[in-house]
Amino acid sequence: MISSNMQKRLNDHLNREFYSSYLYLAMAQYCETINFSGFATWMRVQSQEEQGHAAKFMQYMDDQGATVELQAIAAPPVQFRGPLGVFEETLAHEQQITAQINDLYSAAVTEKDYATQIFLQWFITEQVEEEKSVRDTVEVLKMSGEHIIVMDHRLGKRGS
Repeated sequence: MISSNMQKRLNDHLNREFYSSYLYLAMAQYCETINFSGFATWMRVQSQEEQGHAAKFMQYMDDQGATVELQAIAAPPVQFRGPLGVFEETLAHEQQITAQINDLYSAAVTEKDYATQIFLQWFITEQVEEEKSVRDTVEVLKMSGEHIIVMDHRLGKRGS
């Protein structure tokens, strides 16, 4: 059984996972409008991954007898600063999510909530991978310059 404080924190983070999915859908749509369908594909796959993360939080809360409270999802932006800007914003967003998961873990440690600590360890590892993947893409985009079309093609293969 988790505390009411932890339940609230987990529900708040659940909302962040859904917002992440929504944000990546908005980025996918933006990429489509500027004719970068490979970037759009990458973002749609990322959006689905975030939905999976939200599902993990919901399942964990159900398993712990906690009440899942779905909250309104904030509207994401619709305009971005080109493909590089999209991935720079993605990196900044993933870094925020990492900080929030670390904060959740700290709260679980303070409350001696061992089950939640174990649950969150998967997400801590996942965030290291997420940040690395996006950081690597940002660096390649910075170097690609006029060869950005090649990057668009490469990113479009994600999930295939």
